[in-house]
Amino acid sequence: MIPTVTLPNGIKMPALGYGVFRMKDPLLCEEAVVQAIQCGYRLIDTAAAYENEEAVGRAIRRCGVPREELFVTTKLWITDTSYEGAKRGFARSMQRLGLEYLDLYLIHQPYNDYYGAWRTLEELYAAGKVRAIGVDNFTQDKLADLMYWNKVKPAVNLVECNAFFQREDDRLYMQSRNIQMQAWSPLAAGQGRLLENETLRAIAADHGKSVAQIVLRWLVQRNIVPLIKSGNPQRMQENLAVFDFSLTDAEMHRIAALDTGHTAFSPRSTGPAVEDFLRASSSYHV
Repeated sequence: MIPTVTLPNGIKMPALGYGVFRMKDPLLCEEAVVQAIQCGYRLIDTAAAYENEEAVGRAIRRCGVPREELFVTTKLWITDTSYEGAKRGFARSMQRLGLEYLDLYLIHQPYNDYYGAWRTLEELYAAGKVRAIGVDNFTQDKLADLMYWNKVKPAVNLVECNAFFQREDDRLYMQSRNIQMQAWSPLAAGQGRLLENETLRAIAADHGKSVAQIVLRWLVQRNIVPLIKSGNPQRMQENLAVFDFSLTDAEMHRIAALDTGHTAFSPRSTGPAVEDFLRASSSYHV
């Protein structure tokens, strides 16, 4: 049984989840989600932009686990990020998933009219169609501005976080505002040879665990909910086996020393970088 964290509205969310980013083959995605649920995962994270909501929906219907025992997240894409667009985007996602309600609905990126979209998310939340609402990839300044002008605060912010990009300032800010931090790409997608890092390998050897398990445990002990992806059932099981041991304070400090303060991917901190991203994103058919 995976432990849970409690969102600001009292909703329980599993402390570790299964993500399906880049699983575009519908049959492979469906089978992977079924396997993940059978392995014990209960948080399933998808998005309109992943183009696999239908496969996730089929897996949920096939898995044999009651819907109320699952925690399902999907996300609103940039092209639908407006008041009316969010209504259309939500309806399409629900049709593809084949669900009557969502556990968590996120604004995927801090671009376009996310203030208008947030009003729609507030309405969906008030109507009981979504159990919690939040954001994805929002920096502290974007979070602060959104919270200041809106009644319902984001319950979750999903951001890149791994041993090389630890986001401690962001974690502390979210903690101070009672926002649950989630981590995408917790293993840095293999960037920087994270799985071969000597510090992480030494700690893993001391615990008889894999480097991936050490990183996931490190996130859990920081009260961050990691989303992990694998199509291998053995690896799925391994990634869940992080609740039977703890890292010492000294080990946590050793891992903290690995922080580079930089994203493991292409940064979007300049105007030209954002322009390029938006041009590419606008071509998605979601």
